[in-house]
Amino acid sequence: MWGLVPLFWPLLKPAGAVEILAHRMVWSLFFVGAALLVIRRWAWLGELLRQPRRLALITVAAAVITVNWGVYIWSVNSGHVVEASLGYFINPLVTIAMGVLLLKERLRPAQWTAVGVGASAVLVLTIGYGRPPWISLCLAFSFATYGLVKKKVNLGGIESLAAETAVQFLPALGYLLWLGAQGGSTFTTEGTGHAALLVATGIVTALPLVCFGAAAIRVPLSTLGLLQYLAPVFQFLLGILYFKEAMPPERWAGFALVWLALTLLTWDALRTARRGARALADGMSRPSAAVGRQANTAETTDAAKTAGAAKAETEPAGR
Repeated sequence: MWGLVPLFWPLLKPAGAVEILAHRMVWSLFFVGAALLVIRRWAWLGELLRQPRRLALITVAAAVITVNWGVYIWSVNSGHVVEASLGYFINPLVTIAMGVLLLKERLRPAQWTAVGVGASAVLVLTIGYGRPPWISLCLAFSFATYGLVKKKVNLGGIESLAAETAVQFLPALGYLLWLGAQGGSTFTTEGTGHAALLVATGIVTALPLVCFGAAAIRVPLSTLGLLQYLAPVFQFLLGILYFKEAMPPERWAGFALVWLALTLLTWDALRTARRGARALADGMSRPSAAVGRQANTAETTDAAKTAGAAKAETEPAGR
């Protein structure tokens, strides 16, 4: 659904990007609120309201995702679908860079290489476009910042979107009322079908997120990470095959470098995950073997102590 959403935004013309964005904010709150009513998940709200720091972070997340949504809608409706897809291709690289700069995380050699290749790709694309790919960079940095803030807030996907759209709701509603008073609103002037499509922006926002939240608890994290590359792949293909956007050789070169960087990241992540799984299996098997050998001796007291020590050693790894 996220990969095919570029097909939806052009249907909302002649509404402008800001009007579409405001409708997306307003109607998203209604649909997310309905979802929370169905699943009866409200306990988080009282806790959140008692924590001013988390509320401030929610406000920051709402502001950042507003920028991300607005730039994305504008870029699609202005014929920059391919450049928008690039933003989500380079987002993992920007996230890693922010982890190093802001969280002082240490990178493995393959990750450093991927970040370097990604920086080279931006340089090549800057030469190819004749300007920095600012749409891609804006989307990548805003979404990476959004992810960083959401990590600090530590709320579920539906709950977080509900809180963020609640922050967005009044400014968005105020803008729509002002636009209507100025005679610039398309909500009531372009027919019932157009109005229904504007209302559907809430579904287009909320439904993929609900599905993502349901998938996150059913599939391995490595699989989930790989599946997220499908969205920019679909967007890229739509930009070339459906919207017929130009792709001169220098842009192909830049995208090829980005895909090389993502391949390095994916390979490194899978390799690290396999090593971690093997280390965990080895850590679990060694204490079990030790307990088995001790159990064959007559010193039952020492055996019990050994088993207890082994259990204490393996529990943190299990968590």
